[in-house]
Amino acid sequence: MAVYFPEQDAPALRQALHARPLGRLVACLCAAWCGTCKDYLPGFAALAARYPDDCFVWIDVETHSDYLGEDIDIENFPTVLIQPIAGGAPQFYGTVLPHLDVLDRMLTRAGTMAGAAPDIPEVLPWLLGSGADNG
Repeated sequence: MAVYFPEQDAPALRQALHARPLGRLVACLCAAWCGTCKDYLPGFAALAARYPDDCFVWIDVETHSDYLGEDIDIENFPTVLIQPIAGGAPQFYGTVLPHLDVLDRMLTRAGTMAGAAPDIPEVLPWLLGSGADNG
């Protein structure tokens, strides 16, 4: 499976999200200038191939700040959001170590976050709507 980039793949991304109602959104929030993010992308793409029922999205927080909100607080990269595509509480939102095995274990366990994390960006509604076309 592919990794989707909202600025390039908005129609295909929306179609992929609608085609996987039982899957998860796995969004990596990154920055183009971040060397760690650049190094993480090939592995993120490899995980997308291992989890075909999920939808993997690469979101540049600076390119898409209008949609993510000016107050989005990214403490470090990579920051990952894992959320059921059908909606509901995220399974995870936060910084992860830039090692594929960490994200792989998180996806395998598929738990739900304990408690509500503050300031989780509303990524799923934005990706499902028309806003990704304009980002």
